[in-house]
This record gives sequence, structure tokens and C-alpha cells, in this order.
Amino acid sequence: MKKSDISNISNAESVERAEESVRSSVQPSGKFGGKADRLFGADPAGLDESARGIAVLVIVGVAVGLLSGMFGIGGGTVIVPALVWLGLTQRNAAATSMLAIVPTSISGVISYATCGNVDWLAALLLFCGMFVGGQIGSWLLSRLPELVLRWIFVVFLVFVVVNQISFVPSRDQHIAMSALTGVCLVLLGVVIGILAGLLGIGGGALAVPALSMLFGASDLIARGTSLLAMFPNSITTSVANLKRRLVHVKAALIIGLVAAVTAPFGTWIAGAVSPRVGSILFACYLCVLLIRSLFVAVKATRSTRASS
Repeated sequence: MKKSDISNISNAESVERAEESVRSSVQPSGKFGGKADRLFGADPAGLDESARGIAVLVIVGVAVGLLSGMFGIGGGTVIVPALVWLGLTQRNAAATSMLAIVPTSISGVISYATCGNVDWLAALLLFCGMFVGGQIGSWLLSRLPELVLRWIFVVFLVFVVVNQISFVPSRDQHIAMSALTGVCLVLLGVVIGILAGLLGIGGGALAVPALSMLFGASDLIARGTSLLAMFPNSITTSVANLKRRLVHVKAALIIGLVAAVTAPFGTWIAGAVSPRVGSILFACYLCVLLIRSLFVAVKATRSTRASS
């Protein structure tokens, strides 16, 4: 073989190795992130997928299940900060949270429904509004700046904490349904749906106090109804997020399936404590979360100003 042929072969191999190096450098890192999912495409990069990261996802799932059962929430207020801490952007964390809420809400609904603490008609009307609002929220999620999303999350937490501290729900009241009540439930659903799609929350943190304060539902009925309305809305919003490639599917499944197992224990705790104790516990948890979210938002604002 001629020296020129050997040189050409060597050069071709060098080019091939260089191209392979470039391809590998643009792939997401991690055990899951670098592999494209056949149905949904590659998961967003950045998530810590080491053994430590997986353990955190499982712990988050346990906490989400308990909180979902206790307070009628989807758990986005836990999931989103945890995923951001593990490396996802606020946008991807919010979208991933919505998918994780699906199995969580199913489990919670079953637990509340078996005790008769679900208003099926109110949940249907809420969902009609949440369906529209969720699509708007998902559209906004893909377009608003990261810093804006962080501050919206902080403002939302302040609103919920104030409501939890100032209002004590009853345990023996029901929603008195009328035409006006139905329209108001749909409008409430639109607002909840926008926040759900935008912040990656199920909407229960807003729906539960609103159902009690505005519509007279008991604390348990408000929680069960919230979870039922949340379930289909989480699916429709997640479909929109999946189409936009915003969801880390495997992380969502780990959190969601673990939460579905622990949600019934949270439901049992909700029935065992008084409405006032439940409100105080939820407010304390949200205050801790608010302090952390405020710190992160302020830090991100300073970084943005320094770089501009």
C-alpha cells in the first residue's frame, strides 16, 4: 500500500473521530438525559441523575404524596424547587411537575372519593375552565423569561400563605350549586389553569382555599374536588408541554409513581387533624418554601443586573 493511501486512511479516521467528539459534546449528560425517548424525544439536559439525584427524586415523591393527600394539592410547590435544585431550568421544572401530578392526583382522588368527599359537578365545571387556562399557561411558559417565572412563583406563594393564615374552613358544609355558582367555578378554573400551566403546579393551593372561602365547601370536600379537577387538567397541560419538549419524562414518572403510593397516608392524616391545624401546617410549610423561593429570585435578579 502506498504511503499516500495510508495517509488518506489516517486522515479519514481523524475526521471521523473529530465528528464523533462533536456529536457527543452536544448530547445531554447523565444516564437518562443523553438517550432520546422514543415517544417524547430527548429529556431536557441538566438534571442531576446520579444515585444521589435519583434518591432526591424518590424523597420528593414521598413528600409530594403526603402533602397531596393532606392538603388536596398536586405537589408542584415541592416538585418545582426540587427539580430546579437538581439542575433543571424553572421552565423545564414547571413542565415536568405537571406530568408528575397526574398519578399523584389519581391516587388522592380515589382516597377522598371513597369517603364521599368529592363534589363531582363542581370538579367538572372547574376542569372546563382549567382546560382553557392550562393551554394559555403552557403557551406563556414557553415564552416568558426565566426571571419572570421565578417572581410569579414568589407572588403566588405570598397569596396562598396569607389565605391559609386568615381563613379557617368548616368540615360540615357543601357547595350550594346554582347557575351563577357554575359560571364562577368555570372562571375560577380559568385562573387556576393559567397558574397551573405557568408555574407547574396542580392548582390545589389556590383551588382549595377558593372553594372553601368563595363557595362554602368543607375543607375535605374542597381538597377532594380540587384533586379531581386537577387530574384531567394535568393531562391536557402535560400533552402541550410534551409537544414543546419541555418535560423530563423519567423524572416526572419517578416522582409521580412514588407520590401515588404515599398519597392515601396523607388523606388519612387530613381526616385525623382539625381544619385549623391543617391550615396552620400548610401555612408553615409554604412559609419555608416562600423564604427559599424569594432568596433564589433575588439572587437571580442580581445576577441578571450584573450581567446586563
